Amino acid sequence: MIGSQDLVVGLVIVLVLFGAKRLPELAASLGKSMKEFKKGVAEVGEEEPGKPPAPSTALTATASRSCLVCTTPLDPAWSHCPRCGAAAAPGEAKSQESR
Repeated sequence: MIGSQDLVVGLVIVLVLFGAKRLPELAASLGKSMKEFKKGVAEVGEEEPGKPPAPSTALTATASRSCLVCTTPLDPAWSHCPRCGAAAAPGEAKSQESR
């Protein structure tokens, strides 16, 4: 546990390193940082944990095929999957569209 002697030694070291003029600035910036951190933690806690993210309609609307390895939707112009790097077959777009 931290005792009173440890706190005094720590304060003396901080005073020597930063100087008396700089200590109020450091304390103020530390207080602001802690306030922002607590605010961010509270915002994360308020979000609904069970709500899934909305699907990207732009990607699914333009994607007419998917990767055979990882099932990521692929744009017709792509020759490789951006997620796993697997090569997309050239005739795959036509076979996937007919399904």
